[in-house]
Amino acid sequence: MIKYVKCGRVELSTNMIITKTLKELKPVLMDPSAPGVKEPFFILEGKEQVIFIVSPGLNGNEFNKTLGDFYLYQAMQVFTVAFGQGVLLMQRNDESGEAKEFKFVNLYPGRSIAVPSGWAVCLVNTGKNYLMVVRNSILSDKYLDSKPITEKQGLAYYVIDKKGDISLTKNPNYRVSPQITTE
Repeated sequence: MIKYVKCGRVELSTNMIITKTLKELKPVLMDPSAPGVKEPFFILEGKEQVIFIVSPGLNGNEFNKTLGDFYLYQAMQVFTVAFGQGVLLMQRNDESGEAKEFKFVNLYPGRSIAVPSGWAVCLVNTGKNYLMVVRNSILSDKYLDSKPITEKQGLAYYVIDKKGDISLTKNPNYRVSPQITTE
């Protein structure tokens, strides 16, 4: 039985490894009934940072992703890509829960992205290998809110495979589809 996992200079005990299942991801998928990745992502919690490992593959024709959370902590969260390729989706909602800003950020090894408080984040693996992203802090559940995302069955756009290309499609559960900013 594995007791510790080493990720660079970080050593994590296995009781800090959280495995998310397809069943847990279904509330935010474009097509919850489509076949998908059995273990879509893992969260490894260290003392001062969190490592997200997103499995490659598709859930129907939607690229595999994390559930997504709104960050309520009053500081920047910095995400740094350690391995793989993908997309970081960022969304900011208005008071009524409708999306008012949406960002699509390409991910590649070494890239760092600062996310301000009040934005939702979702990691999407568009590559053939695992996507590993390190967040610079540990946040308790009181600073994370996934409810607005699960209530609308995901963010304002889904990232899909369209004949071998990466494409976005609107989430019909939003009345407003904001303009997409890319980085």
